[in-house]
Amino acid sequence: MLTSSEGKGASGSHRSAFASPEFRRYFPAAIFSTLGSWILRFLLGWSAWDLTQSATWVGIVAGLLLAPALVLSPLFGIVSDRINPRNGLLITLGLHAALAGMAGLAVVSGLFALPVLLALSVALGIASSAQTPVRLALIPSLVPRISLPSAIGYSAITFNTSRILGPALGASLIQWSSPAAAYFCAAGLMACGIPFLLGVSGRQPDAVSASRSGFFDQLRDGFRYTRTHLSIRLIFGFTLINALLGRTVMELLPALSGVLLRGDSSTLATLTAAAGAGSILGGVVVSRQGSEESRLVSLMLACLAAGAFLVTALGWTSQLISFACLIGLLSTATTIVGTSSQALAQLQVDDEYRGRVLSLWTMLAMGAPAVGALSLGMLADQFTFPRVLPAFSLLALIALAYLNRHRVRQP
Repeated sequence: MLTSSEGKGASGSHRSAFASPEFRRYFPAAIFSTLGSWILRFLLGWSAWDLTQSATWVGIVAGLLLAPALVLSPLFGIVSDRINPRNGLLITLGLHAALAGMAGLAVVSGLFALPVLLALSVALGIASSAQTPVRLALIPSLVPRISLPSAIGYSAITFNTSRILGPALGASLIQWSSPAAAYFCAAGLMACGIPFLLGVSGRQPDAVSASRSGFFDQLRDGFRYTRTHLSIRLIFGFTLINALLGRTVMELLPALSGVLLRGDSSTLATLTAAAGAGSILGGVVVSRQGSEESRLVSLMLACLAAGAFLVTALGWTSQLISFACLIGLLSTATTIVGTSSQALAQLQVDDEYRGRVLSLWTMLAMGAPAVGALSLGMLADQFTFPRVLPAFSLLALIALAYLNRHRVRQP
Protein backbone atom coordinates (compact mmCIF):
# COMPACT_ATOMS: atom_id res chain seq x y z
CA MET A 1 0.00 0.00 0.00
CA LEU A 2 1.21 3.49 -0.83
CA THR A 3 1.21 4.67 2.79
CA SER A 4 2.97 1.68 4.30
CA SER A 5 5.33 2.61 7.12
CA GLU A 6 7.53 -0.38 6.42
CA GLY A 7 10.26 -0.90 3.86
CA LYS A 8 10.85 2.07 1.63
CA GLY A 9 8.86 4.60 3.60
CA ALA A 10 10.07 3.86 7.08
CA SER A 11 11.74 7.09 8.08
CA GLY A 12 9.62 10.17 8.62
CA SER A 13 11.88 12.75 10.30
CA HIS A 14 13.00 15.74 8.29
CA ARG A 15 16.57 16.24 7.16
CA SER A 16 17.54 19.11 4.91
CA ALA A 17 19.04 18.27 1.54
CA PHE A 18 21.77 20.84 2.28
CA ALA A 19 23.17 18.48 4.89
CA SER A 20 24.49 16.43 1.93
CA PRO A 21 27.76 17.73 0.41
CA GLU A 22 26.80 16.43 -3.05
CA PHE A 23 23.57 18.44 -3.04
CA ARG A 24 25.40 21.56 -1.82
CA ARG A 25 27.76 21.27 -4.79
CA TYR A 26 24.87 20.66 -7.20
CA PHE A 27 22.55 23.45 -6.03
CA PRO A 28 24.50 26.44 -7.47
CA ALA A 29 24.50 24.65 -10.83
CA ALA A 30 20.72 24.32 -10.56
CA ILE A 31 20.35 28.04 -9.80
CA PHE A 32 22.53 29.18 -12.72
CA SER A 33 21.12 26.72 -15.24
CA THR A 34 17.47 27.26 -14.34
CA LEU A 35 17.74 31.05 -14.40
CA GLY A 36 19.58 30.98 -17.72
CA SER A 37 17.03 28.58 -19.18
CA TRP A 38 14.09 30.82 -18.27
CA ILE A 39 15.84 33.87 -19.72
CA LEU A 40 16.42 31.95 -22.95
CA ARG A 41 12.80 30.78 -23.15
CA PHE A 42 11.57 34.32 -22.61
CA LEU A 43 13.93 35.67 -25.27
CA LEU A 44 12.77 33.15 -27.88
CA GLY A 45 9.14 34.09 -27.27
CA TRP A 46 9.95 37.79 -27.35
CA SER A 47 11.96 37.32 -30.55
CA ALA A 48 9.02 35.56 -32.19
CA TRP A 49 6.82 38.59 -31.51
CA ASP A 50 9.55 41.07 -32.47
CA LEU A 51 10.14 39.35 -35.81
CA THR A 52 6.55 38.65 -36.82
CA GLN A 53 4.15 40.74 -34.71
CA SER A 54 2.00 37.59 -34.80
CA ALA A 55 0.48 35.77 -31.83
CA THR A 56 0.29 32.66 -34.02
CA TRP A 57 4.06 32.53 -34.46
CA VAL A 58 4.56 33.12 -30.74
CA GLY A 59 2.31 30.11 -30.12
CA ILE A 60 4.23 28.03 -32.68
CA VAL A 61 7.53 28.81 -30.97
CA ALA A 62 6.04 27.88 -27.58
CA GLY A 63 4.77 24.63 -29.06
CA LEU A 64 8.16 23.80 -30.56
CA LEU A 65 9.75 24.27 -27.13
CA LEU A 66 7.25 21.88 -25.51
CA ALA A 67 6.40 19.26 -28.14
CA PRO A 68 9.74 17.36 -28.13
CA ALA A 69 9.38 16.67 -24.40
CA LEU A 70 6.01 14.99 -24.96
CA VAL A 71 7.48 12.73 -27.64
CA LEU A 72 11.11 12.15 -26.68
CA SER A 73 11.07 12.10 -22.85
CA PRO A 74 10.56 8.31 -22.57
CA LEU A 75 13.48 7.67 -24.93
CA PHE A 76 15.77 9.99 -22.98
CA GLY A 77 14.48 8.30 -19.82
CA ILE A 78 16.05 5.07 -21.06
CA VAL A 79 19.31 6.90 -21.74
CA SER A 80 19.32 8.31 -18.20
CA ASP A 81 18.95 4.76 -16.84
CA ARG A 82 22.03 3.66 -18.82
CA ILE A 83 24.47 6.45 -17.94
CA ASN A 84 25.66 8.51 -15.02
CA PRO A 85 22.97 11.24 -15.10
CA ARG A 86 25.58 13.80 -13.99
CA ASN A 87 27.29 13.36 -17.35
CA GLY A 88 23.99 13.64 -19.19
CA LEU A 89 23.22 16.87 -17.36
CA LEU A 90 26.66 18.27 -18.26
CA ILE A 91 26.00 17.56 -21.95
CA THR A 92 22.50 19.05 -22.00
CA LEU A 93 23.57 22.11 -20.02
CA GLY A 94 26.42 22.66 -22.47
CA LEU A 95 23.94 22.38 -25.36
CA HIS A 96 21.67 24.98 -23.74
CA ALA A 97 24.59 27.39 -23.31
CA ALA A 98 25.74 26.79 -26.90
CA LEU A 99 22.26 27.45 -28.31
CA ALA A 100 21.97 30.71 -26.36
CA GLY A 101 25.41 31.76 -27.58
CA MET A 102 24.51 30.89 -31.19
CA ALA A 103 21.37 33.03 -30.90
CA GLY A 104 23.44 35.95 -29.63
CA LEU A 105 25.92 35.57 -32.48
CA ALA A 106 23.07 35.42 -35.00
CA VAL A 107 21.65 38.67 -33.62
CA VAL A 108 25.05 40.40 -33.74
CA SER A 109 25.71 39.25 -37.31
CA GLY A 110 22.26 40.24 -38.54
CA LEU A 111 21.34 36.64 -39.45
CA PHE A 112 18.63 36.22 -36.82
CA ALA A 113 15.48 35.57 -38.86
CA LEU A 114 12.38 33.43 -38.45
CA PRO A 115 13.93 30.19 -39.82
CA VAL A 116 16.84 30.57 -37.40
CA LEU A 117 14.42 31.19 -34.53
CA LEU A 118 12.38 28.08 -35.39
CA ALA A 119 15.49 25.92 -35.66
CA LEU A 120 16.77 27.18 -32.30
CA SER A 121 13.36 26.51 -30.71
CA VAL A 122 13.29 22.91 -31.95
CA ALA A 123 16.88 22.34 -30.80
CA LEU A 124 16.16 23.81 -27.37
CA GLY A 125 13.01 21.70 -27.07
CA ILE A 126 15.00 18.54 -27.79
CA ALA A 127 17.77 19.51 -25.36
CA SER A 128 15.19 20.27 -22.66
CA SER A 129 13.42 16.95 -23.22
CA ALA A 130 16.76 15.23 -22.62
CA GLN A 131 17.66 17.36 -19.61
CA THR A 132 14.54 16.73 -17.53
CA PRO A 133 14.86 12.91 -17.18
CA VAL A 134 18.58 13.05 -16.37
CA ARG A 135 18.02 15.82 -13.81
CA LEU A 136 15.24 13.86 -12.11
CA ALA A 137 17.41 10.72 -12.13
CA LEU A 138 20.39 12.61 -10.68
CA ILE A 139 18.73 14.19 -7.63
CA PRO A 140 18.11 10.93 -5.68
CA SER A 141 21.81 10.07 -5.97
CA LEU A 142 22.79 13.35 -4.26
CA VAL A 143 20.92 12.91 -0.98
CA PRO A 144 19.91 10.11 1.38
CA ARG A 145 16.35 8.86 1.13
CA ILE A 146 15.13 10.90 4.10
CA SER A 147 16.26 14.13 2.38
CA LEU A 148 14.66 13.42 -1.01
CA PRO A 149 11.45 15.48 -0.46
CA SER A 150 13.64 18.34 0.78
CA ALA A 151 15.79 18.18 -2.37
CA ILE A 152 12.73 18.13 -4.63
CA GLY A 153 11.17 21.01 -2.69
CA TYR A 154 14.29 23.16 -3.03
CA SER A 155 14.41 22.32 -6.73
CA ALA A 156 10.81 23.52 -7.04
CA ILE A 157 11.71 26.77 -5.25
CA THR A 158 14.59 27.32 -7.68
CA PHE A 159 12.38 26.57 -10.69
CA ASN A 160 9.53 28.87 -9.68
CA THR A 161 11.77 31.72 -8.52
CA SER A 162 13.63 31.59 -11.85
CA ARG A 163 10.31 31.50 -13.70
CA ILE A 164 9.60 34.94 -12.21
CA LEU A 165 13.10 36.45 -12.28
CA GLY A 166 14.20 35.09 -15.66
CA PRO A 167 11.67 36.95 -17.85
CA ALA A 168 12.12 40.10 -15.76
CA LEU A 169 15.91 39.98 -16.18
CA GLY A 170 15.59 39.21 -19.89
CA ALA A 171 13.22 42.15 -20.44
CA SER A 172 15.55 44.47 -18.51
CA LEU A 173 18.56 43.43 -20.60
CA ILE A 174 16.63 44.05 -23.82
CA GLN A 175 15.53 47.48 -22.59
CA TRP A 176 18.84 48.68 -21.16
CA SER A 177 21.30 46.89 -23.43
CA SER A 178 20.38 44.72 -26.43
CA PRO A 179 18.81 41.36 -27.36
CA ALA A 180 22.27 40.02 -28.17
CA ALA A 181 23.50 40.91 -24.68
CA ALA A 182 20.47 39.14 -23.20
CA TYR A 183 21.22 35.96 -25.17
CA PHE A 184 24.88 36.06 -24.16
CA CYS A 185 23.86 36.57 -20.52
CA ALA A 186 21.68 33.44 -20.67
CA ALA A 187 24.59 31.51 -22.20
CA GLY A 188 26.98 32.77 -19.53
CA LEU A 189 24.67 31.83 -16.67
CA MET A 190 24.26 28.29 -17.95
CA ALA A 191 27.99 27.95 -18.55
CA CYS A 192 28.58 29.03 -14.93
CA GLY A 193 26.71 25.94 -13.77
CA ILE A 194 29.14 23.53 -15.47
CA PRO A 195 32.07 23.86 -12.99
CA PHE A 196 29.72 23.13 -10.08
CA LEU A 197 28.40 20.01 -11.83
CA LEU A 198 31.95 18.79 -12.37
CA GLY A 199 32.27 18.58 -8.59
CA VAL A 200 29.32 16.18 -8.35
CA SER A 201 29.96 12.45 -8.68
CA GLY A 202 26.36 11.41 -9.33
CA ARG A 203 25.31 7.82 -9.81
CA GLN A 204 27.97 5.77 -11.56
CA PRO A 205 26.89 3.64 -14.53
CA ASP A 206 27.88 0.41 -12.80
CA ALA A 207 25.35 1.23 -10.06
CA VAL A 208 22.60 1.05 -12.66
CA SER A 209 21.40 -2.35 -13.75
CA ALA A 210 21.70 -1.46 -17.41
CA SER A 211 19.96 -4.25 -19.23
CA ARG A 212 21.55 -5.86 -22.25
CA SER A 213 18.17 -5.93 -23.97
CA GLY A 214 17.47 -3.63 -26.87
CA PHE A 215 16.53 0.00 -26.58
CA PHE A 216 12.86 -0.50 -27.38
CA ASP A 217 12.70 -3.60 -25.19
CA GLN A 218 13.74 -1.37 -22.31
CA LEU A 219 11.07 1.13 -23.31
CA ARG A 220 8.44 -1.60 -23.13
CA ASP A 221 9.86 -2.77 -19.81
CA GLY A 222 9.45 0.75 -18.45
CA PHE A 223 5.80 0.91 -19.51
CA ARG A 224 5.18 -2.59 -18.12
CA TYR A 225 6.83 -1.74 -14.80
CA THR A 226 4.71 1.40 -14.46
CA ARG A 227 1.51 -0.41 -15.41
CA THR A 228 2.03 -3.24 -12.91
CA HIS A 229 3.29 -1.10 -10.01
CA LEU A 230 0.15 -0.23 -8.04
CA SER A 231 1.61 2.64 -6.01
CA ILE A 232 3.11 4.35 -9.04
CA ARG A 233 -0.16 4.00 -10.93
CA LEU A 234 -1.96 5.70 -8.06
CA ILE A 235 0.65 8.48 -7.92
CA PHE A 236 0.20 9.04 -11.65
CA GLY A 237 -3.57 9.23 -11.11
CA PHE A 238 -3.21 11.94 -8.48
CA THR A 239 -0.74 13.75 -10.75
CA LEU A 240 -3.30 13.67 -13.56
CA ILE A 241 -6.03 15.17 -11.35
CA ASN A 242 -3.68 17.96 -10.31
CA ALA A 243 -2.65 18.63 -13.92
CA LEU A 244 -6.25 18.78 -15.15
CA LEU A 245 -7.40 21.05 -12.32
CA GLY A 246 -4.91 23.45 -10.73
CA ARG A 247 -2.33 23.40 -13.52
CA THR A 248 -5.06 23.87 -16.13
CA VAL A 249 -6.38 26.96 -14.34
CA MET A 250 -2.86 28.43 -14.24
CA GLU A 251 -2.55 27.95 -18.01
CA LEU A 252 -5.82 29.87 -18.49
CA LEU A 253 -4.93 32.88 -16.32
CA PRO A 254 -5.05 35.32 -19.29
CA ALA A 255 -8.59 34.21 -20.14
CA LEU A 256 -9.74 34.18 -16.51
CA SER A 257 -8.32 37.65 -15.99
CA GLY A 258 -10.08 39.05 -19.04
CA VAL A 259 -13.45 37.31 -18.62
CA LEU A 260 -14.00 37.29 -14.85
CA LEU A 261 -12.16 40.49 -13.88
CA ARG A 262 -12.38 42.47 -17.13
CA GLY A 263 -8.69 43.07 -16.54
CA ASP A 264 -5.79 44.41 -18.59
CA SER A 265 -2.10 43.53 -18.73
CA SER A 266 -1.48 44.91 -15.23
CA THR A 267 -4.24 42.66 -13.88
CA LEU A 268 -2.63 39.63 -15.49
CA ALA A 269 0.77 40.67 -14.11
CA THR A 270 -0.71 40.81 -10.60
CA LEU A 271 -2.24 37.35 -10.94
CA THR A 272 0.98 35.93 -12.40
CA ALA A 273 2.95 37.33 -9.47
CA ALA A 274 0.46 35.80 -7.02
CA ALA A 275 0.80 32.45 -8.76
CA GLY A 276 4.60 32.68 -8.64
CA ALA A 277 4.59 33.53 -4.93
CA GLY A 278 2.26 30.61 -4.25
CA SER A 279 4.53 28.24 -6.17
CA ILE A 280 7.55 29.31 -4.13
CA LEU A 281 5.60 28.82 -0.88
CA GLY A 282 4.51 25.36 -2.03
CA GLY A 283 8.12 24.41 -2.70
CA VAL A 284 9.11 25.60 0.78
CA VAL A 285 6.40 23.44 2.38
CA VAL A 286 7.55 20.28 0.59
CA SER A 287 11.20 21.04 1.32
CA ARG A 288 10.35 20.73 5.03
CA GLN A 289 8.94 17.21 4.67
CA GLY A 290 10.68 13.96 5.49
CA SER A 291 10.44 10.68 3.59
CA GLU A 292 7.40 9.29 5.45
CA GLU A 293 5.14 8.40 2.55
CA SER A 294 1.89 8.45 4.55
CA ARG A 295 2.52 12.10 5.47
CA LEU A 296 3.28 13.04 1.87
CA VAL A 297 0.12 11.26 0.69
CA SER A 298 -2.02 13.01 3.31
CA LEU A 299 -0.54 16.38 2.34
CA MET A 300 -1.16 15.68 -1.34
CA LEU A 301 -4.78 14.57 -0.81
CA ALA A 302 -5.57 17.57 1.39
CA CYS A 303 -4.16 19.99 -1.18
CA LEU A 304 -6.03 18.32 -4.04
CA ALA A 305 -9.31 18.66 -2.16
CA ALA A 306 -8.54 22.26 -1.21
CA GLY A 307 -7.63 23.01 -4.82
CA ALA A 308 -11.03 21.82 -6.02
CA PHE A 309 -12.84 24.21 -3.66
CA LEU A 310 -10.51 27.09 -4.59
CA VAL A 311 -11.21 26.54 -8.31
CA THR A 312 -14.95 26.66 -7.60
CA ALA A 313 -14.55 29.90 -5.67
CA LEU A 314 -12.72 31.52 -8.60
CA GLY A 315 -15.88 31.39 -10.71
CA TRP A 316 -17.75 33.62 -8.26
CA THR A 317 -15.03 36.17 -7.49
CA SER A 318 -14.81 39.48 -9.33
CA GLN A 319 -12.54 41.54 -7.05
CA LEU A 320 -8.86 41.60 -7.99
CA ILE A 321 -7.46 41.26 -4.47
CA SER A 322 -9.70 38.34 -3.58
CA PHE A 323 -9.03 36.68 -6.93
CA ALA A 324 -5.27 37.10 -6.53
CA CYS A 325 -5.41 35.56 -3.05
CA LEU A 326 -7.32 32.57 -4.40
CA ILE A 327 -4.81 32.17 -7.24
CA GLY A 328 -1.93 32.34 -4.78
CA LEU A 329 -3.49 29.66 -2.58
CA LEU A 330 -4.35 27.49 -5.57
CA SER A 331 -0.79 27.80 -6.88
CA THR A 332 0.53 26.79 -3.45
CA ALA A 333 -1.72 23.72 -3.35
CA THR A 334 -0.92 22.78 -6.94
CA THR A 335 2.83 23.02 -6.35
CA ILE A 336 2.62 20.96 -3.16
CA VAL A 337 0.72 18.22 -5.01
CA GLY A 338 3.12 18.28 -7.97
CA THR A 339 6.29 18.15 -5.88
CA SER A 340 4.82 15.61 -3.43
CA SER A 341 3.77 13.31 -6.27
CA GLN A 342 7.25 13.55 -7.76
CA ALA A 343 8.80 12.80 -4.37
CA LEU A 344 6.50 9.79 -3.90
CA ALA A 345 7.35 8.47 -7.36
CA GLN A 346 11.06 8.89 -6.59
CA LEU A 347 10.63 7.07 -3.28
CA GLN A 348 8.71 4.17 -4.83
CA VAL A 349 10.59 3.48 -8.05
CA ASP A 350 13.49 1.04 -8.29
CA ASP A 351 16.77 2.59 -9.44
CA GLU A 352 16.97 0.60 -12.67
CA TYR A 353 13.64 2.09 -13.85
CA ARG A 354 14.01 5.57 -12.36
CA GLY A 355 14.70 7.49 -15.57
CA ARG A 356 11.93 5.78 -17.51
CA VAL A 357 9.26 6.18 -14.84
CA LEU A 358 10.13 9.82 -14.12
CA SER A 359 10.09 10.61 -17.85
CA LEU A 360 6.52 9.26 -17.99
CA TRP A 361 5.64 11.35 -14.94
CA THR A 362 7.05 14.40 -16.76
CA MET A 363 4.96 13.67 -19.86
CA LEU A 364 1.82 13.44 -17.72
CA ALA A 365 2.55 16.55 -15.66
CA MET A 366 3.42 18.62 -18.75
CA GLY A 367 0.98 17.27 -21.32
CA ALA A 368 -2.25 17.03 -19.33
CA PRO A 369 -2.52 20.80 -18.61
CA ALA A 370 -2.47 21.49 -22.35
CA VAL A 371 -5.40 19.12 -22.87
CA GLY A 372 -7.17 20.49 -19.80
CA ALA A 373 -6.73 24.11 -20.88
CA LEU A 374 -8.14 23.36 -24.32
CA SER A 375 -11.15 21.50 -22.87
CA LEU A 376 -11.87 24.03 -20.12
CA GLY A 377 -11.46 26.97 -22.49
CA MET A 378 -13.86 25.51 -25.09
CA LEU A 379 -16.46 24.65 -22.45
CA ALA A 380 -16.15 28.09 -20.84
CA ASP A 381 -16.80 29.77 -24.20
CA GLN A 382 -19.96 27.70 -24.46
CA PHE A 383 -21.24 27.69 -20.86
CA THR A 384 -19.21 30.44 -19.01
CA PHE A 385 -16.50 30.02 -16.37
CA PRO A 386 -18.84 30.25 -13.32
CA ARG A 387 -20.59 27.11 -14.55
CA VAL A 388 -17.66 25.15 -15.88
CA LEU A 389 -15.18 25.67 -13.01
CA PRO A 390 -17.45 24.02 -10.38
CA ALA A 391 -18.11 21.14 -12.79
CA PHE A 392 -14.37 20.54 -13.22
CA SER A 393 -13.94 20.70 -9.44
CA LEU A 394 -16.72 18.19 -8.86
CA LEU A 395 -15.23 15.75 -11.36
CA ALA A 396 -11.84 16.15 -9.68
CA LEU A 397 -13.33 15.40 -6.25
CA ILE A 398 -15.09 12.29 -7.60
CA ALA A 399 -11.85 11.05 -9.20
CA LEU A 400 -9.95 11.85 -6.01
CA ALA A 401 -12.43 9.89 -3.87
CA TYR A 402 -12.24 6.93 -6.25
CA LEU A 403 -8.44 6.81 -6.25
CA ASN A 404 -8.25 7.25 -2.49
CA ARG A 405 -10.75 4.45 -1.93
CA HIS A 406 -8.78 2.21 -4.27
CA ARG A 407 -5.57 3.07 -2.39
CA VAL A 408 -7.03 2.33 1.04
CA ARG A 409 -8.46 -1.02 -0.07
CA GLN A 410 -5.16 -2.41 -1.30
CA PRO A 411 -3.35 -4.91 0.91
